[in-house]
Amino acid sequence: MTPRSQSPPAVRELDHPAADEIRLEEVLHALSDPVRLRIVRTLATAEEELPCSGFELPVSKSTTTHHFRVLRESGVISQSYRGTAKMSELRRGELEALFPGLLDAVLAAAARQAGRGCGPPEPDRRRPRSGGAVPGGPEHRARST
Repeated sequence: MTPRSQSPPAVRELDHPAADEIRLEEVLHALSDPVRLRIVRTLATAEEELPCSGFELPVSKSTTTHHFRVLRESGVISQSYRGTAKMSELRRGELEALFPGLLDAVLAAAARQAGRGCGPPEPDRRRPRSGGAVPGGPEHRARST
């Protein structure tokens, strides 16, 4: 019996714009949403690509998928599969070459805004969509005392 030939596993490719196809208005649109800006801020501080499942965001899984797609299709991030994990990485070098200083200015402004308490709520301080109390939040502490 001869061994079966093994074909390489199928690689799922994701659409990304080439650097010369990235448009300023699409990048600005992608960065205008607080959830997407939060994703970009997290990726900007990461030393390597991060799995999408590792982000704690105050939105549903389907909405999270939508936000990552907007960022990818605008050229702000690149995504690739590593096994079953979809990994994301900021396209910092390409964005800097196309729009010098833009990303750093947006990230600095977002950090200043978050420092003023004007950013999106952190996951442990937001109201749950179910209407119940957040564990450790004010409603939960009031009922448990």
